[in-house]
Amino acid sequence: MKIAGVDEAGRGPLVGSVVAAAVILDPNNPIEGLNDSKKLTEKKREKLFVEIQEKALAWSIAEATHEEIDQLNILQATFLAMRRAVAGLSIQPDKVLVDGNQIPKGLTIDCEAIVGGDATHAEISAASILAKVTRDRQMLLLDQEYPQYAFAKHKGYPTKAHFDAIAEFGVIEQHRRSYKPVKKALGLE
Repeated sequence: MKIAGVDEAGRGPLVGSVVAAAVILDPNNPIEGLNDSKKLTEKKREKLFVEIQEKALAWSIAEATHEEIDQLNILQATFLAMRRAVAGLSIQPDKVLVDGNQIPKGLTIDCEAIVGGDATHAEISAASILAKVTRDRQMLLLDQEYPQYAFAKHKGYPTKAHFDAIAEFGVIEQHRRSYKPVKKALGLE
């Protein structure tokens, strides 16, 4: 049975896309060290990112943009990114394991939601790593464009440094306008 693990990165940040990944691992080509991406160092995640792409039977990375997040809400945008990731797999899985307590509506494949699955199921761990590394790389690119916001440090999360940058420099196009701190900065709250 081909099992795809699915996870996302970037639900909490105030800026950018939410990224999801789907991975079908090859049981004959195991990957050592898979774990919840948040429990791994950046260096280890980067190494595993390459290894997952080389050894997995299939993998796919997809996203929902900041505009889609504002239009749909973060939960529905996350589900959209997850559906896109599963649809992007080159092999159709028999079952999908999703990290969390909800299954993306609209998936026609047998699905199971697993709370903490990114730490207990290798397929979800692999998806978690692909999603987090991709999302972090997006923030590094945004940091090059807007260095005054320090996106490389806080990755768009609602930190004091991020709030201070918004207060000083304002909201950029990539900020999620449906999020309370951004609404407040725009005077819409």
